[in-house]
Amino acid sequence: METKKIARRILLSVLATILVILIHLTIQSLLGVNRGNMADTRNIEVIDNRIKIGFSLGTLKEERWIKDRDILMAKVKERGAEIIVQNANNDDQDQLKQVKYLLDQGIDVLIIVPNDLEKAAAAVDMAKRQGVKVISYDRLVLKSNVDAYISFDNVKVGQMMAQAVLDHIIEGSVLVINGATSDYNTKMIKEGYDIVLQPEAKSGRIRIISEEWAPNWMSEFAFKVTDDLLQKGNVIHAIIAGNDGLAEGIIEALSEHRLAGKTVVVGQDADLAACQRVVEGTQLMTVYKPIEMLSDAAAELAIKLAKGEPLELKNTIYDGKYNIPYFMLIPIAVDKNNIDDTIIKDGFHMRNEVYRNPSDL
Repeated sequence: METKKIARRILLSVLATILVILIHLTIQSLLGVNRGNMADTRNIEVIDNRIKIGFSLGTLKEERWIKDRDILMAKVKERGAEIIVQNANNDDQDQLKQVKYLLDQGIDVLIIVPNDLEKAAAAVDMAKRQGVKVISYDRLVLKSNVDAYISFDNVKVGQMMAQAVLDHIIEGSVLVINGATSDYNTKMIKEGYDIVLQPEAKSGRIRIISEEWAPNWMSEFAFKVTDDLLQKGNVIHAIIAGNDGLAEGIIEALSEHRLAGKTVVVGQDADLAACQRVVEGTQLMTVYKPIEMLSDAAAELAIKLAKGEPLELKNTIYDGKYNIPYFMLIPIAVDKNNIDDTIIKDGFHMRNEVYRNPSDL
């Protein structure tokens, strides 16, 4: 009997030990799961704490805005931030709705390319009321007090275009087809070419035959204006186009009148088709604005604003009500003589894309 009692005690002791071990392992396992969950939560918090930037584009119609979108996205991601892009397709109400959507996503900074220089102020105001910093990207929003404006020297753009015209005609009539009145850049570009052209117009060397404003930068409008003037028997020695898209419509009209390459045409943005026309001789020049520099600077400014760091910008621009910090970049006039050393060297367009015809090489 005594032997059985001893055996029973030993068995109970072993079972108790096993039970204690099992309980200990279970507790450790549960703690491990909790630690894993805590680690996962910390990871989620890291993701949520990344700087989030909203990019609202008024349009993607022109080739250059597609480049802006793609390059800016890459530059923001290189800096470890997140970016959400919306395109309003030239619709003011859609842009306002899309900015609201971006704000609902918890963005820290809004980068906006306004479809309309005045109507976009409502979107800026909405962002500022939520404490979100705003950068006006390459198009200024008027009377809105954005935190920064980044663009090229658009007055200089206009001066370059006008000077190229004067360098290639001794005298004659000049047609000007500006971009959309809803874009403040067009007013600055006009200011630039007026500085150069008006003294020559007063002296009688040139005559401004007509000055038009293309709604929504429509190349069809540029085609019609040019064609109508030529149909009426007007002689046009040179045409200043608000951008390369308008230049395309102009040159199509000139081609129908067998004047492509004879009438001087200048534009801006360095679109691929424009660069092809430059080397082929139907467009004299384009103004090249290195978008990579613009996008890189915009990404840097956005990160600084999100972190509450000072921008330390020396230039300002008046938006009609406020003086806005202005990050200004310098544009480059490009013709067939320097296209290889600028646009192609920078990789903005590939050489084999620009030089379509072997005779142009």
